[in-house]
Amino acid sequence: MSDFFGDIKPVIYEGPESSNPLAYRYYDPKRVVMGKTMEEHLRFAVCYWHTFCWDGVDPFGQSTMPRPWDKPADAMAGARLKAEVAFDMFSLLGVPYFSFHDRDIAPEGATLAESNRNVQEITDLFAEKMQETGVGLLWGTANLFSNKRFMAGASTNPDPDVFAYSAAQVKNAMDVTHKLNGQNYVLWGGREGYETLLNTDTKRELDHMGRFLNLVVEYKHKIGFEGAILIEPKPQEPTKHQYDFDVSTVYGFLKKYGLENEVKVNIEVGHAVLAGHSFEHEIAMANTLGIFGSIDGNRNDYQSGWDTDQFPNNVPEMAVAMYYILQGGGFTTGGMNFDSKLRRQSTDPADLLYGHVGGMDTCARALLAAAKMHEEGSLQSQVNQRYAGWDSEVAQAMLSEDASLESIAARVEREGIDPQPQSGRQEYYENLVNRFV
Repeated sequence: MSDFFGDIKPVIYEGPESSNPLAYRYYDPKRVVMGKTMEEHLRFAVCYWHTFCWDGVDPFGQSTMPRPWDKPADAMAGARLKAEVAFDMFSLLGVPYFSFHDRDIAPEGATLAESNRNVQEITDLFAEKMQETGVGLLWGTANLFSNKRFMAGASTNPDPDVFAYSAAQVKNAMDVTHKLNGQNYVLWGGREGYETLLNTDTKRELDHMGRFLNLVVEYKHKIGFEGAILIEPKPQEPTKHQYDFDVSTVYGFLKKYGLENEVKVNIEVGHAVLAGHSFEHEIAMANTLGIFGSIDGNRNDYQSGWDTDQFPNNVPEMAVAMYYILQGGGFTTGGMNFDSKLRRQSTDPADLLYGHVGGMDTCARALLAAAKMHEEGSLQSQVNQRYAGWDSEVAQAMLSEDASLESIAARVEREGIDPQPQSGRQEYYENLVNRFV
């Protein structure tokens, strides 16, 4: 073990009455809820990038939290130290998973071959640490947005050499994810979009992006990767307009390129907000369209119009999201990945633990509330009652292939149908939810 976290002891469940800031008050990993343990329901993962790579820099100020692995004389030695600290933290928190981009874990080399070797060397170390700790990989991905070569996109870049370079980098990232038995592989298209239509051929770019994703799926089957391929929707930032705007847009893209049965979505709270949606809306749409995969658990500052990646701390909001996750059957290969970072004034190593402990407790409380809502059933029964008219034989007949616009219109005239508005009772439903949170 490293000495980065000093003498901090592993975080354990102490119950709601505990005042220990490094203890779980609600997250009891072995507690059974709706037939599964909390650990199985929530499938927590620590993200490598914000947790171990972000140093507190912002557009107006320098780093506020330099780490001992930053800018060493030997960059690979720094990467190995970072890995040691990462697995120390995973063990202290007792999380079952972690996640990473290739450029988070190893320095970029002078050539792609050197970069790939660096990534492979660190993943060999990961394999040893995973064997020692029992921590698994929720997902891996390639960073196709930080280097200046990607300033005009990766698969959507007007330069075919960037498309080729991106494919080669993704192949290596998929290989190491497969080697580490990752549960998923994520494609995060941070710059797959445009800054201005004036210099953009959107049809070419979408066609190229569709072919790129088909290549990824083909390679998944070729190597026998059994995890899910995920796209993470995001409407903007850093690109003005991104092609993976939200869940519904991604589904339309998948349908166009024949991928709706091969690819699912990884939904982030902050990205949902930037798209003008709620988190639960995106989850419900993914369930409806059959592409729900995994989530990034964080929150935005609602006073800021950008993605602030703060740790979740709003139990009522997360409870409604968890309700729809449970309604869809819960996670399979996916989980709750903390794509969250410290505030730049939170500079102590212990702050990393405080953020995750609070976020995990928030999600645990949300799970308990959502499970009660699900088991008690009054919310779903009220929704069923609202649509009960559609269960009748005559209503179902309107949806059959035998029905026509003329036959429906004739029945309305024949029976003198004159429907009157029925209350949606929104306030009632909102009060019903508040009974559980």
